[in-house]
Amino acid sequence: MSAIELSVVVAYALLLLLLSVYGSHRYAMAYLYYRHKYRLPTPKGRFEQLPRVTIQLPIFNEMYVTERLIDAVAKMDYPRDLLEIQVLDDSTDETQGIARACVDRHRASGLDIHYVHRTNRQGFKAGALEHGLTLAKGELVAVFDADFIPEPDFLRRTVDFFTDSRIGMVQTRWGHLNRSYSLLTEAQAILLDGHFVIEHTARNRSGRFFNFNGTAGIWRREAIASGGGWQHDTLTEDLDLSYRAQMKGWEFVYLPQLVTPAEVPVEMNAFKSQQHRWAKGSIQTALKLLPLIRRADVPKEVKREAFMHLTANLGYLMMIPLAILLPITVVVRVSHGALEVLFLDLPFFAAATFSVVFFYMASQREQGRTRWERVKYLPFVMALGIGLAVNQARAVVEALMGYETAFTRTPKHGVKSAGDSVVKKRYKAAVTFQPIVELALAAYMTYGVVYLLERGVYYSLPFLVLFQVGFGYVGLASLYEGVRGYLARSTRQMAPQPSAE
Repeated sequence: MSAIELSVVVAYALLLLLLSVYGSHRYAMAYLYYRHKYRLPTPKGRFEQLPRVTIQLPIFNEMYVTERLIDAVAKMDYPRDLLEIQVLDDSTDETQGIARACVDRHRASGLDIHYVHRTNRQGFKAGALEHGLTLAKGELVAVFDADFIPEPDFLRRTVDFFTDSRIGMVQTRWGHLNRSYSLLTEAQAILLDGHFVIEHTARNRSGRFFNFNGTAGIWRREAIASGGGWQHDTLTEDLDLSYRAQMKGWEFVYLPQLVTPAEVPVEMNAFKSQQHRWAKGSIQTALKLLPLIRRADVPKEVKREAFMHLTANLGYLMMIPLAILLPITVVVRVSHGALEVLFLDLPFFAAATFSVVFFYMASQREQGRTRWERVKYLPFVMALGIGLAVNQARAVVEALMGYETAFTRTPKHGVKSAGDSVVKKRYKAAVTFQPIVELALAAYMTYGVVYLLERGVYYSLPFLVLFQVGFGYVGLASLYEGVRGYLARSTRQMAPQPSAE
């Protein structure tokens, strides 16, 4: 093996080692989950006099789901004299009229509901929430994004946890209104289930820090202020405030048994936009808070978990050079027989790939799904995770370089079943150059697949196929949606306008 070939294999092995560290962390999360899963949270007591609650509904251009959200919150089972609802609408389109009319209708019925519209979007969602707090009357503050439909008993099942003066926030689990819409939404639901079923439960019940997810949770107003309030120097203001509040000594509660259903993105570009924002925001939060966490008076295991949690998206940055090196190392190693191939790939499979399978199967099993339901989507989930690497790596690089971008909302369409078309819906995520890069990587992986098939060597074939399918699917879906959207806009522009007469 030449010096260049050796360098390539060593670089590949180092990347596998680093990725395996993050892959192994999933085993740690699963271990903590099963160790503490029966430590069910219970309220310290019951309020004799219920506290006043403000529900904040931050909205920006959500014409398809705004009325559904407000109507659901209006059905909340809570004393009317102790409930206040704020519709925090920064919209610039017809959503304003829809929201105003809905608010007026419910106010006429006696509900204490207010429409709050800002003429600027300073601070985006964080700014809207902070502005709403200056007007709010509640000592507890619940937040719901536009695509959520909270159950009427949400407050009844959460407020009593605040009888404990140490509790600063209660988070509920996200459900999925349109899980069965498509293969993409099924995969997203599984990815979210891993986070909400395993990770959140493991962190919370083992005493580690965990985070408010921006919606479907309720805060003690004092905890928000104590943590420094809503700040908008990161794209994940929820993650940022959560860590700041917990470093101040506030304790959080997670209730996986209380499910608040929501809509997951139905288009690839919208999904990528959402994932890009979360990845970039988490790295921004890591850069901002890890020095403070390192000096904080908290146990070492809490600090270690905070580091792994906040830096997890660095793994995507390593995936790009890994993808480039993978076919090269296959060519180099094939001539050396099975031993060298297995020496590198099997440890990676055990630490990284199999950890994904185990982690997400566990999240589905804990929800009572059958064995077939647990496994049938997992190959696609793994491929999708790989296919997102370009999108997520770009987010990480932007965060590390301090490149600022606006808060980009995820388009919501109010769809539930596969028959609901979104082609003519107005809101679309921006299309970038990424599909070209993703398809180029898919073609590059195809070379490696063909090389192995021609030589009858199948040891590394599963890895190459996962990369090939992942990059190919994400790239083609993104490109197709971009072209479809362009044609739809062109058709609308060419359509004859109605006569003014």
